[in-house]
Amino acid sequence: MLKLFLPDQYVKSIFEIRPEKLKANGIKGVITDLDNTLVAWDVAHATEEVHKWFKEMEDHGIVVTIISNNNRERVELFSMPLNRPFVYLAKKPLKRAFIKAAKEMNLNRDEVVVIGDQVLTDVLGGNRAGFSTILVVPIVETDDKITRFNRKIERRILNKLKKQGLIEWEN
Repeated sequence: MLKLFLPDQYVKSIFEIRPEKLKANGIKGVITDLDNTLVAWDVAHATEEVHKWFKEMEDHGIVVTIISNNNRERVELFSMPLNRPFVYLAKKPLKRAFIKAAKEMNLNRDEVVVIGDQVLTDVLGGNRAGFSTILVVPIVETDDKITRFNRKIERRILNKLKKQGLIEWEN
């Protein structure tokens, strides 16, 4: 069961995720979390660097869908200027929103990777739905109330994975 919390890859930020490498691994689509993955949870709009990352993905034929447990207003405000599809109130780690996003991209599960900053929502949900997963370091250390609670549990899980030699985790 602990393996459901294990990401396939771990990176410091989305900017380490290169479209060339994704394509070489057969990836044609990305399902990405929003808050603390693309921008800090309290930042409304994409930074210039995030715009550039999305453009690079697009230029390489990789489609990107934004998926968030946040409300429609928050996710739409961020996603619309990027002209990206999105799923709000996703109820991660439930599988439904991940599967819906892949279906709307017309891609099979083995052609999609899930990217996020939380083990308990993004990695667990992506793994449960049968996707490859990439865990990124949260952009900021501050979080909303529920996420702070999740981070405490997440830290314990990551420490167990580290002790078992399943993940290299920097404190």
